[in-house]
Order: sequence, then structure tokens, then C-alpha cells
Amino acid sequence: MHHITRLAAAFSLTATTALAQDSITIAIQLEPPNLDPTGGAAQAIDSVLYANVFEGLTRFDADGSIIRGLAQSWDISEDGLVYTFNLAAGVTFHDGTTMDAEDVKFSLDRARAEDSTNAQKGLFEGITDVTVVDPLTVQVTLAQPNGNFLFNMAWGDAVIVAEESIADIAANPIGTGPFTFTDWVQGDRIELTRNADYWGEAPALESATFRFISDPTAAFAAVMAEDVDAFIGFPAPENLPQFEADPRFQVLVGNTEGETILSTNNKMPPFDNPLVREAIAHAIDRQAIIDGAMFGLGTPIGTHFAPHNPAYLDLTSKSPFDPDRARELLAEAGFADGFTTTLKLPPPSYARRGGEIIAAQLRDVGIETEITNLEWAQWIEEVFTNKDFGLSIVSHTEPMDIGIYANPDYYFQYDNPEFQALMEELNGTTDPDARTTLMNEAQTIIADDYVNGYLFQLAVATVAKAELQGLWVNQPTAAVDLTGVSWGE
Repeated sequence: MHHITRLAAAFSLTATTALAQDSITIAIQLEPPNLDPTGGAAQAIDSVLYANVFEGLTRFDADGSIIRGLAQSWDISEDGLVYTFNLAAGVTFHDGTTMDAEDVKFSLDRARAEDSTNAQKGLFEGITDVTVVDPLTVQVTLAQPNGNFLFNMAWGDAVIVAEESIADIAANPIGTGPFTFTDWVQGDRIELTRNADYWGEAPALESATFRFISDPTAAFAAVMAEDVDAFIGFPAPENLPQFEADPRFQVLVGNTEGETILSTNNKMPPFDNPLVREAIAHAIDRQAIIDGAMFGLGTPIGTHFAPHNPAYLDLTSKSPFDPDRARELLAEAGFADGFTTTLKLPPPSYARRGGEIIAAQLRDVGIETEITNLEWAQWIEEVFTNKDFGLSIVSHTEPMDIGIYANPDYYFQYDNPEFQALMEELNGTTDPDARTTLMNEAQTIIADDYVNGYLFQLAVATVAKAELQGLWVNQPTAAVDLTGVSWGE
């Protein structure tokens, strides 16, 4: 009976469904604070705009491999210092201006400039010169070989922008991608429309709406009512079994590049004492956090590296849950009676829910935390920029980003010359086996220094209507890539 009514309903709906099959409404938890991927640190910017509105020289594919973007091919000099990029012909920005080698030079020079606000300025540090050879050829010279250079150019922070539209990019993003930005109703949604003049393969979708639903209860209601076609990064993992049992939906659980850590301010007493950091590492029960905050979704980590990366070392045994050892270490560090510090939490569920659990675990060994719930803009200002925090919880979703530990000015303020030298050596190494050895060493150093509390690798759950095809399962970078998404029969 059930199927017959569904069938009858389907016939009566054919006219309206046909109209709806070339558009999509996607929900994500967080709204971007601005729309400039080259000038802001928020993952949500890339979630909406990566590969949809903006493109780089190279890009991440769904499986994490690096494929062509605006560069159709490239040649690398024998010494590994000069990359010659051959650009796609006939590419225009959404405002009709031409995209050529001048724009590539502008984008890379702007990202690496003294006054650059690029959140990942380190990606461009090795560049010594960008030269326009002709309109479709650009030459990038590096100070030393960098086995990661094509990978770095695939990041959202390295997309190509134009000087003509840069002044307004944060509110009106003009890229070269298959979708153009049409509208941003702050607090509610962003609208994208298919770019009729796209230089590459046209996407199946005519339009896309991104909606921002931060509350897990509201997220559940929106998906159940079919108000949204897909929710990427569904924030209430406890509801997933219900969707899995419902034939209207498909549930995709994938991995992300997100190392979820108890970020620790290494310059702020008492965290400048390695014994205190080690004590915290033993006070944490990772599995209790994964079970309690994520309903079992997530992989425990003991260092800042993705478990699905071939170079990953499982170092969780360096920091097993051992509250007695934590108390001993605190006493040894001169804090037999514990201490009080701040725990500043950004909006995602892993942080808010995980924060309550970690606060209880730390309290158990004598560490009191004053919890403050921050919106992302406040978190960026207080924690990331002003380093005004003791502890925080954040998932670092950038791919292969252990290099951040080589930057003493980075918000957790870890300053280790030995580690910095190791990263410099890694950047100059192209041999895969040698790179793996160095990455293993790097993972071990930060685990031994207990720089941060290493919690778990963030899983990403997507709940979508059953007919939707082509959504990414994993997130090799923070992106909701719509270029291959379509409605099945």
C-alpha cells in the first residue's frame, strides 16, 4: 500500500519535481564570516566557495589527489625551483574580465606580500618570484625545492582572484568557477547560480542554495521535513541511525582532514611547563569524548596528523588515559592543588559538547576550567589572533598541516627550533620515502612535547535525499564541491 501511495504521489508531483531537479538546497552548520577565501581563516568560506565559485591553479579531487585546475599542465625545472604553469585558454571571471597570467601573478604576490592577511601565508613563503611569460604562461620560482608545492596551490587560500574585483571580494566574491555568487542573506543563506560562460565542463545543477543551521535539533527537523536536500557535516550524530533506516535518505560517513585538539597556549603559564601539558594529556579520555560528543564517530589520534594518511604514526600510546599519572605530574610541576584556566569554545558540536566532557575530566585531576562559548568571529579575534586563552577545542581541517607547529606566532605559540629545522628540511625534500621519515619524526616530536591535547580525527556525516548523486563522502579539504552533483532518476 505504502508503495502505491508513494507512486501515485510521484505522478501528481512530476510537473513540480521536473522543475526542482536542477536546483539543490544544501545545509551546513556554520555561516562564513566573509566570502574571501584568500583573506580569512574560516573553514565555512571554503565550504561554500571552493571549486564552486573560486578555482586555483590545481585542486583537490574527491579522493584527496591533486588534479588540474586553472593550470592545464605544468613543467618543473630539473632543480625543482621553477614551475611553469600553462593556463586554460578562454577563462573569464564572473564579471566578464579575462583570467590570465597577470591574475595569477597578482594573486600569488598578494598572498605572500608583507601586509597579506592570508590565513595560510606559509603556503607562499617559498616563492621568490612570479613572472608572466605570456598571457597563458606563468613562471613561479622557489627559494628551494618544495615537494608540496602543487598540493599547496590546491588550497582554498591559493585560489586565483582579480585585481579589478578584489576590493569587494569579502561581500561579492568574483571567481572563475562553474557557479556565480548571486546573493547572501546574512544569517540565512547564500545563493549560487550556474555560470553560463564557464570555461570547463558545465555542472548539472542550475542553482544552489546554502543554508546555515547551527542548532542540532533544528538540523534534524530540517532534514526530516525535506526542507533541505542534503546536510553536509550533520551536527547530531545521535540521529544518524534514524536516517539510515529511512528509505528517503542516504547517510554518508567519511573522514576529514580535521585533527580535533585541545589547543593549549604554550606560552601562558602554567602551560609553558611541559609537565603540565603532559598531565593534561593523561587526564583526557579520548574514547569518552568520541562516544559522548560524537556518538562514536571519530578516530583517536596521538599527534597532529590524519590517520588515513600513509605517513601516519599511531602515537596514542604516548598519552593513555591515566588520571593518577596526571595528578603525579601536576604535583611534580608544583601544582599539587591544581589550578584554574580558561576554556574557550567555538560553536561546532564537537567543541561545545566535547568541552563539557573535557572540563569534567580535567576537574577530576584538579584543573578547573572557566568555559566561555564564543561565536567564530569572537574565537578568531580572542583565541586565534590575540592568543587570549588557556585552552580551546578546535578541529584543524586544513590538509597535512603539521607545518603550523613550525610557526612560533601561531595561536598555540609553540616555539621549537629543532622542529622548525625539520619542517624546512621536509619542504626541501621531494623523495617520498625520505619525506615519510621526516613526517614520522615531526609527529613524534610534537607528541613527546605534548604541545596540544590530541583528541580525535573528525568524521563528517552527510545526510542527503536518496536520489542525490556525486556528493563527496570524505573531505580532503573543507568543501561542498557541487561540480559533480546531480539528481538521479
